[in-house]
Amino acid sequence: MTHRRAHLLLVLTALALVPDAQSRTVYRCVRDGTVSLATAPEPGSQCVTKQLDDNAAALPNLWGALGVFHGTLYQREQDGRTVYSTRNLPGSSKVLAFTVATPPGSPAHVGLGKVGKPRLTEFKKEFKAAARKTGVDEAWLRAIAHAESAYDVTAVSAKGAKGVMQLMPDVIGDYGVKDPFSAKASIMAGAQHLKALQTRYEDDLTLVAAAYNAGIDAVTQYGGVPPYVETQEYVAKVQVLYARYRKAMGLTPLSAQLQPAQ
Repeated sequence: MTHRRAHLLLVLTALALVPDAQSRTVYRCVRDGTVSLATAPEPGSQCVTKQLDDNAAALPNLWGALGVFHGTLYQREQDGRTVYSTRNLPGSSKVLAFTVATPPGSPAHVGLGKVGKPRLTEFKKEFKAAARKTGVDEAWLRAIAHAESAYDVTAVSAKGAKGVMQLMPDVIGDYGVKDPFSAKASIMAGAQHLKALQTRYEDDLTLVAAAYNAGIDAVTQYGGVPPYVETQEYVAKVQVLYARYRKAMGLTPLSAQLQPAQ
């Protein structure tokens, strides 16, 4: 066991404190764009439940971004019991300080991890409504969401992208999104942004994907897909996902290259 895995397990074990448990429940909580891990939902935060298997070969990345994280584990009393969190809430006392490096494959880190199977049960109404309003192919919209966050409404990237569609601060402002962690708001704004990009690049979805990942300025600077490994991997991943989603939805298959929907 590596030192960083052992250290992360120490933190997660302290978070759960369940003797001889084969799995543990950890809450991933987001407030003001910052992520914390806790043994109970934090008041004032948006929290989702994460089940961790102690026997898994690799630990999941609960932070939603790649990198080295420094933090402190705190304990406090909540609803008559002792709970643990990496956020310093009122009444908390320090338990230990930690430094961990996230494992690879974060679903919120675009271009990495497994492509996976299409997931058509996630936010059905929201995707259909956004596709209908903007004219963006729902399969394309879902491919982007799948690659960006794996449908995690609380996903936060190292660069500040948030929510299901991983909206950057400028996109959040452009489309008047009040809550980027609202699936409905995120999906609609993501669809509107994709529509704007499709108009700009005349439905060249390769450039649309590149601009969604790296930004319009980068695509302009390099006259196409930027020579960033992350962006190139992202475009390839979205290409595969788009084809799979169209097939799963009974739509016309695509050729090997990204094309606009027919």
